[in-house]
Amino acid sequence: MNQNPLLSEFLIYLASSPVDPDNPGRVPSLYRLSLELGVSIAKLREQLEVARGLGLVEVRPRTGIRRLTYSFAPAVRQSLLYGIAVNPALFDVYSDLRNQLEADYWHQAVERLQPEDYETLRKLVAQAWEKLRGFPIRIPQLEHRQLHLLIYQRLDNPFVTGLLEAFWDAYEAIGLNLYNDYSYLEQVWQYHERMVEAICKGDLEAGFQALIEHKTFLKNRSSPGSNRDEK
Repeated sequence: MNQNPLLSEFLIYLASSPVDPDNPGRVPSLYRLSLELGVSIAKLREQLEVARGLGLVEVRPRTGIRRLTYSFAPAVRQSLLYGIAVNPALFDVYSDLRNQLEADYWHQAVERLQPEDYETLRKLVAQAWEKLRGFPIRIPQLEHRQLHLLIYQRLDNPFVTGLLEAFWDAYEAIGLNLYNDYSYLEQVWQYHERMVEAICKGDLEAGFQALIEHKTFLKNRSSPGSNRDEK
């Protein structure tokens, strides 16, 4: 088993143990792991809780401990939400990071999208307009989140996608998804529509320009932690 002084015995086991082809997610009981690793059950239980917090495993009454597909988002989410609770202005700092990521990875991400993604993007825009133009008006927050994440979903980079996912969790946690100024929402979705149509036509530069204009427009919106905000 590989050794790393920065990782717990349980995490080292998860990272280096062979996967059971008949039950890929299965992890032995803490009792068996205690015997195999020479670590007390009490210590393993503490390490298990850390792994759960990082989104590396799940624990259920009947299935026991199961290994999950690696995602960077859970670890970022916990730290981000705690940081915002301590200092709400940190959301704006993180928003700026998210802006830079979306801009820097735009071309790489859009080039990897498939025809079925174009169709889904157009459906999300249509659903958003249906909510905004319906009675009563509904905020298309789910479509907002899904549209942005879908554009970057095919990046082979779990750290970028994890950072972007965590942004939307924080966005919703602090209540920005409840913003209901119709004029603001209408303009936001006009930008989204321009982005999507440019993507579907293969005009990456026009889509990128719409993205940048979208971000510039949104910098003037106020947020719960500061005098400005970006979404």
